[in-house]
Amino acid sequence: MSDTATMAGLDPATLGDVLRVAGHPDFDRWHEQIRRTGGCSDPIRLTGATKTIDPATKTVLHAYSTEHEPGGMLRIACGNRRASRCPACAWTYAGDTYHLIRAGLTGDPAKGTPHTVRDHPRVFATLTAPSFGPVHNRPGNRPCHCGTRHVDEAPELGTPLDPGTYDYAGAVLWNNHASDLWRYFTIYLRREIARRAGLTQTAACEQSRLSFGKVAEYQKRGAVHFHAVIRFDGPDGPDSPPPHWATLDLLTDAIHAAAARVVVDVPPAGDQPARSLRWGTQLDVQPIGAFGNGEDLTEQAVASYVAKYATKAAETTGTVDRRVGNREALVLLSVPDHPRRLIEACLDLHALYPKRKLRDWAHMLGFRGHFSTKSRRYSTTLGALRQVRADYRAAQQRAALGLPDPDDTPETTTLTLAHWTYAGHGHTPGESWLAANIRRDIQLNRETAREALADWEGGELDGSQD
Repeated sequence: MSDTATMAGLDPATLGDVLRVAGHPDFDRWHEQIRRTGGCSDPIRLTGATKTIDPATKTVLHAYSTEHEPGGMLRIACGNRRASRCPACAWTYAGDTYHLIRAGLTGDPAKGTPHTVRDHPRVFATLTAPSFGPVHNRPGNRPCHCGTRHVDEAPELGTPLDPGTYDYAGAVLWNNHASDLWRYFTIYLRREIARRAGLTQTAACEQSRLSFGKVAEYQKRGAVHFHAVIRFDGPDGPDSPPPHWATLDLLTDAIHAAAARVVVDVPPAGDQPARSLRWGTQLDVQPIGAFGNGEDLTEQAVASYVAKYATKAAETTGTVDRRVGNREALVLLSVPDHPRRLIEACLDLHALYPKRKLRDWAHMLGFRGHFSTKSRRYSTTLGALRQVRADYRAAQQRAALGLPDPDDTPETTTLTLAHWTYAGHGHTPGESWLAANIRRDIQLNRETAREALADWEGGELDGSQD
């Protein structure tokens, strides 16, 4: 669909703002700013200036001010990881997560992991929540308990067969303690590994190390579950081979045993009984194949899967992606019945368990943990990846301005003076529409380039290229 056709469907106020922005003399520069953000949906607006000086001669090498920018402001990407908030920044976050996870699987010396990690035992484990009541599902080729064969995207999937008997309080309390369950799981896992190796915990830790990267995902029923890459390393981490006893079978057995041992007790409060929270019985542990030679799960598939869910949250269940102040807001936001009941359970339980901050995390259905985490030695960090990207762009900028590269001429130093002030965030309605189109154009260009590369590589493999 052309831009002209989509503009025809805009409301008059938005259409007028689009024409105002597009007709402004500074539109080309505004377009360049937004394109540099990737089409960010909620850019940060800054005012200020920078000045680069040669301290030896006091010569001003470069000066920049937002005074002559559109609206007197510089727009930078918001950096939000949520695809529901900003698809452009979420794409970057997903890409960083992909490279972080993949580096811990294939190895990447530039990212702190040698290629020999491919020879280490590695599994992809999925730990789920227990049942809080029967829900509509698709059990293989059989019909659901309700007697219906639901299609893939049926809205009732994941919702209770009988909302009146569903344990909504237990569901949100489980989500709220999911991070504690994971923490105890990692503790017990090390103990189970030592037991199976016939060693003390101290001796097992001296001979081996566990590394992991994980991501949280919401099931349709609103319960959190974790996908984790778990890797056996030697005592020095990924740089050293694991001991002879650190086998794939030992790791798999230890994961099952550790998950079965974890219990988090929640005391009674008000009308709520005492609870013993555990992992669900649907624990899946699969080996990760190094080169995809017949293995069901490859490094590429695992990294892609984790990256995909690193940008999603509870909004995939039908809830909202921001805090909910009260019950009336749920009606105004048209939250579906099942996630609405889960949010209401959080609001009701907040007074009984004030330290758990259930009201603050009601929009997350009680979950208050980080969506993607990793152990220290698994691979690189998101911060390091962002710094590499920032350094690359800074080098591009220096080259464009003719400024010296400090790495090439260490004896040459420059002094940069900068002053920035936050001036707001977001777009006007017309700017928002234009930014969304810029993002779609960038996405289309990426997909076209990816397909062209795949076609070229395919031609190279079958010998059809000249």
